[in-house]
Amino acid sequence: MKFITVRDIRTSPAEVWKQLPEEQEMVITNNGKPIALLTPLSAENLEETLSSVRRARASNAIRQMRRIAMEQGLDQLTDEDVQAPIDEARRERAT
Repeated sequence: MKFITVRDIRTSPAEVWKQLPEEQEMVITNNGKPIALLTPLSAENLEETLSSVRRARASNAIRQMRRIAMEQGLDQLTDEDVQAPIDEARRERAT
């Protein structure tokens, strides 16, 4: 995987586009920090690639939520611990 800077794209875009098919993915950095992933696309693989990227983002979001829940001890809640505030909210809404 190749790392390129925002400046590389600005100053030599033709070189970036030329290298992309053989590199397959390039990480774009700004001030040394990764900000985007550049990957080649075609009309034939656009939908499949977008779907794969969206699934990966969803998996990462779930993994992050699970990590946060564990850090906060929320993974130790019982079914009753979860159901109690739900029942309370329903009771309040009913009145």
